[in-house]
Amino acid sequence: MRKLIASWPVLRQLGTDRLGLGAAATSAVTDALASRTASADRVVASVCPYCAVGCGQRVFVRDEQITQIEGDPDSPISRGRLCPKGAASKQLVTGPGRSHTVRYRPKFGTAWQELSLDRAMAMIADRVVATRAEGWQDTNDDGMPLRRTMAIGSLGGATLDNEENYLIKKLFTALGAVQIENQARI
Repeated sequence: MRKLIASWPVLRQLGTDRLGLGAAATSAVTDALASRTASADRVVASVCPYCAVGCGQRVFVRDEQITQIEGDPDSPISRGRLCPKGAASKQLVTGPGRSHTVRYRPKFGTAWQELSLDRAMAMIADRVVATRAEGWQDTNDDGMPLRRTMAIGSLGGATLDNEENYLIKKLFTALGAVQIENQARI
């Protein structure tokens, strides 16, 4: 009984831990806990995918599974801090609501269908080629060369890095599109 009373946090705090920062704040349960980062096989540096700020993240991985994502204190942008969305970005990979298949709803359809990735990519390519052909402008009314299409445009996301934006710009320019923008600038 005396040991039970001595283990009460209030008595421990009144004794040697008046600020409640050490022994008064621990118990057998908390002593047995380990950080999710302690068991990681490796730590991967990453960038938060939510906005154009580009906060640094440390992704902790064990057995090729993400166990924790935290702010990167070495990042000159965020200095180890993440907003609530960035702090919850582990859910992008591990969340139960994440779709792992290609879903397609046909025109005037009321239900989603699952497609193979190859079939979906072929459908997208066919539609891009057809749209480009239908909207192609070789010359203007005065015979000046245009070699463009106004039927295709691109609006990139803020989470794309410079290299990805460069490749997207090259792709859409090669298709003849002139309406190419990035959401980070809007």
